[in-house]
Amino acid sequence: MNVALLVLAGLVAVSIFSSLLSFRIGAPLLLVFLGVGMLAGDGGIGGIKFDDAGTAYMIGSVALAIVLFDSGFHTSLKSVRLAAAPAISLATIGVLLTAAIVAIPAHYILDMGWIEGLLLGSIVASTDAAAVFFLLRVGGIHVRDRVRSILEMESGSNDPMAIFLTLVLIRFLVDRSSHSGFGGYVILHLTLEFGIGGFAGLVGGFVIVQAINRLGIERGLLPIAGLSLALMLFAATSLVGGSGFLAVYVAGLVAGNSRLVAPHTMRRFQDGAIWLAQIAMFLTLGLLASPREFPPLILPSLAVAFVLIFIARPLAVWVGLLPFRMTRNETAFVSWVGLRGAVGILLAILPIISGMENGRLFFNVTFLVVLVSLALQGWTIGPVARWLGQVVPRRIGPVERMELEIPGAAHELVAYRIVSNSLVAQGHKLPRWAIPSLVVRDHRSLLGSSVSEFRPGDMVWLFAKPERVPHLDRLFASAAPAAEADRQFFGDFPLDPRARMEELGLMYGLPIPPEAREITVGQWLEWSLGGHPGVGDRMLLGEVELIVRALSPEDTISEIGLAAEPTQVDKPRLPLFPSGREVKERLRKALRRG
Repeated sequence: MNVALLVLAGLVAVSIFSSLLSFRIGAPLLLVFLGVGMLAGDGGIGGIKFDDAGTAYMIGSVALAIVLFDSGFHTSLKSVRLAAAPAISLATIGVLLTAAIVAIPAHYILDMGWIEGLLLGSIVASTDAAAVFFLLRVGGIHVRDRVRSILEMESGSNDPMAIFLTLVLIRFLVDRSSHSGFGGYVILHLTLEFGIGGFAGLVGGFVIVQAINRLGIERGLLPIAGLSLALMLFAATSLVGGSGFLAVYVAGLVAGNSRLVAPHTMRRFQDGAIWLAQIAMFLTLGLLASPREFPPLILPSLAVAFVLIFIARPLAVWVGLLPFRMTRNETAFVSWVGLRGAVGILLAILPIISGMENGRLFFNVTFLVVLVSLALQGWTIGPVARWLGQVVPRRIGPVERMELEIPGAAHELVAYRIVSNSLVAQGHKLPRWAIPSLVVRDHRSLLGSSVSEFRPGDMVWLFAKPERVPHLDRLFASAAPAAEADRQFFGDFPLDPRARMEELGLMYGLPIPPEAREITVGQWLEWSLGGHPGVGDRMLLGEVELIVRALSPEDTISEIGLAAEPTQVDKPRLPLFPSGREVKERLRKALRRG
């Protein structure tokens, strides 16, 4: 037992320290963890023999349930409002279309039947959120709000769909004699699993919130109670025929957007639990792999990966986002950020567990496809995001902030250390809703009301609502380094969003639509962007471009930039992915010619 404990603890420690290399070279962290598992396995230098597919699937399922609960917990209602429709479209239509297209090379190259090919497509159809956002953070990339929200929601909602399709197809293949028709069988189980899973998630999320807030649980046990209830929900929903993965994601969404007794305590605990769950899942999947079986499958797997990355994913994303107001560059970026990861490898275990004759083939091909996706797409996310104009330059520098949650209160107590080049150090007044309670200066405590101006080095304590803390960051942060790229992105000079459109037209000689003359510039820009503006969004008006510079705490436009010469940030970089508006225009022209 001691030897096994030493080996397991050593693998976790090696994985953690290996992540330092990942941070330095920008490699996908999942790739590092998988590599550690493969090196420790039977085909690597560790020589650990592990071939228990059932245990691997159990470990992976529990870990994935924890990851999905946390993913929902950290998805804000703002992201839901901003990206729910396109994300759900990608998680349903996108997954189905991806699976159908990947079935073609699986049939002709791997000599699989059409249903088996569709099964392989379903296994590799979901994206890996952990890998995507780890790379965005490591590269210091801050993408546009709408694109980031779509990627967040898609990654959390497409896993249940891919898992459902995989399970249904395996059931159908294992016991074909008991099913009269494939289409009816899929529709029936889709309705049952998603209906039960969604309802159970709503009820379970409400129960978790009530248990945390009303039962008087010891503060240190609150996050453990919440996570254990989420795992109970996952197991119970699966037992009654629903999608347990969808249930925990929805429950996390409900709990994360409700008022909890100790939200920061839960988030800090879940951060550690998520890392442990991912390390356990990735190491287990790496140990299960047999590299000696890979050589004959390298070329066929490369062909499948090529179709998935360059044909299936782009086509599925384009069709899924066609009804929405997405530019070509946004669609292209979403299609490229389609990294495959642990979910695909986990689902590839199911054919082995089910006793399918070529079950190991599914696992090996999926493993190689995931490695190709992580290596190719993972290392290029940063350059592609910049090339497609999806990176929003940071408008504030570093900020030194501490937070203290107050149980049962709607406000947080935050503390900032004043730096010399911040706005408040230069005399900028705080908003009325931000009232300092305490100022620590030269080791002396001063009442906030007695301090008329702040000095560099002061520590200021004040109460604020959580959603307003980012706006305080801008006041207390260091000034961002000026760059020509920032000026090009945010415009030459600011406009007052409260100015009327008619005034703007007279001042700059711009063509203003008659119906827009009496509304404000902010209202017109929000309407033109579909009612959900994001920082960096822009809209042409005659020969100038109006750009969203900042949003208020209520998510309305608070700053607008004007570019006298549009910088072509949104100029299409690829001849693919025409937007819905462009498609309609082309159809209209074709009908006129006809």
